[in-house]
Amino acid sequence: MNNDFAFTIKRIRFDENYNPSKNTRATTNFANLARGEKRQENLRNALVMIDNRFNSLAHWDNPKADRYSVELEIISAELNLQGGADGEAFPAIEILKTYIVDHHTGERSEGIVGNNFSSYVRDYDFSVVLADFNKGQTEFSTPADFGQLHGNIFKSFVNSAVYKENFSKSPVICLSVSSKNTYVRTGNQHPILGIEYQQDAPSLTDFYFGKMGLKVRFFMPQGSVAPLAFYFHGDLLSDYTDLELIGTISTMETFQKIYRPEIYNANSAAGHCYQPTLQHQDYSLTRIVYDREERSRLAVEQGKFTEAHFIKPNQTLLAQWSAESVL
Repeated sequence: MNNDFAFTIKRIRFDENYNPSKNTRATTNFANLARGEKRQENLRNALVMIDNRFNSLAHWDNPKADRYSVELEIISAELNLQGGADGEAFPAIEILKTYIVDHHTGERSEGIVGNNFSSYVRDYDFSVVLADFNKGQTEFSTPADFGQLHGNIFKSFVNSAVYKENFSKSPVICLSVSSKNTYVRTGNQHPILGIEYQQDAPSLTDFYFGKMGLKVRFFMPQGSVAPLAFYFHGDLLSDYTDLELIGTISTMETFQKIYRPEIYNANSAAGHCYQPTLQHQDYSLTRIVYDREERSRLAVEQGKFTEAHFIKPNQTLLAQWSAESVL
């Protein structure tokens, strides 16, 4: 049964000329920037922010803070259900791949794959499944198999031949911390990732990404004002070079400053004990503005699209495959 599922990878460069493909989720970080009259200005400003942040962290042998630039590539993994409805490919996963350009040596090296994480099935799980399951309930809960299908799709992709042919290391996903949790400094400090925090309880996102085979650690890099959540497989501190980690930090912190300025562009840094909140008022806006309410509404629409065009037409096949998946 597992052999009936095949992934194909498509790549598109993320730069100031980027236009989202028809299969890209409209709410994904990079697609959201590439909309409206100021789309090119938004993209250009975001890329400058990424480069500036990279050079501030990679400061050695870099006196003018201009040695490096980051290039980004959007990786789209399409899933073909051979024997499923119409046998058509479905855009299962979108992630980012970083490349680091050293302008002193002329070298262009690969960074980490992952970073941002976009998934139609994730939209379905959070916007449709959870909403339906908790309708009329007094206490929030999750279905017993919540996230199982999505987790198996992700693990199948990472363990696939096509992934291994294209990428040499496991992905790292970098997200915002949860506004429902409290984070406390551990006393551990990494030279690149910064100060480590621990949370008071696992979040629903931790549980969901756990189904994907990923564990989480929280770090606040030097110059940051809030910790980031790093989801990974293996050893986050040993499996990646300093520049690879800096590429992920600079890219994803920039997106968080744009989309969650109350947390990541606050005017004061997180202390020893920290609870993030989107109601925080002492923060600065970037020059990039987006419609947060529209983004939430589109997530629901994308979840319903997934239900209609992927889940329901292939329900029996997907359930059988997911039950048989042992990865």
